[in-house]
Amino acid sequence: MPGPPSEVPQPSYCDVATGHPLHGPYHDNEYGFPVTNDDALFERLVLEINQAGLSWLTILKKRQSFRAAYSNFSVTAVAGYGEEDRARLLADPGIVRNRLKVDAAIENARRILALQAEHGSFAAWLDAHHPRARDEWQKLFKRTFVFTGGEIVHEFLVSTGYLPGAHRQGCPVYAHAFAAGPAWARGTENP
Repeated sequence: MPGPPSEVPQPSYCDVATGHPLHGPYHDNEYGFPVTNDDALFERLVLEINQAGLSWLTILKKRQSFRAAYSNFSVTAVAGYGEEDRARLLADPGIVRNRLKVDAAIENARRILALQAEHGSFAAWLDAHHPRARDEWQKLFKRTFVFTGGEIVHEFLVSTGYLPGAHRQGCPVYAHAFAAGPAWARGTENP
């Protein structure tokens, strides 16, 4: 009698993204690279929140529409959104029209403004809490933001270089991402 079926390893994002018109540029130029601009960090957070329950490809296809709908992810602008903006977003077919996700984007922008007032920037707040284990980050985000479950937090932190794992070591982009100085690699040598 044969033993249990062996698990077939799933391809990594590095394998899937190669040569893809949307995944490829994101993988090669953004994923796992450090992000220090607060509006860019906010964009990643909003996109990760909106990806919940959907494919990353869906989000990448809608990315330009998200940028247009959310004032280029200006934290200040989105924090000032009111009911008219909320209604506009919920009617926009170019983005994910989910009330909880729209409300989370607006509320999280307001919370980032508070972090900026206290820490100087969202990036400085992240740096002040680094390094942390994945579960500690998740608890911190749950206390600080809304609609930030474990997978959303994990992908946000991996995509912005606060946690390792964006690229496998054999990926040609790994060395470039490492050389860019992601937070997870500070004080380590390129393995």
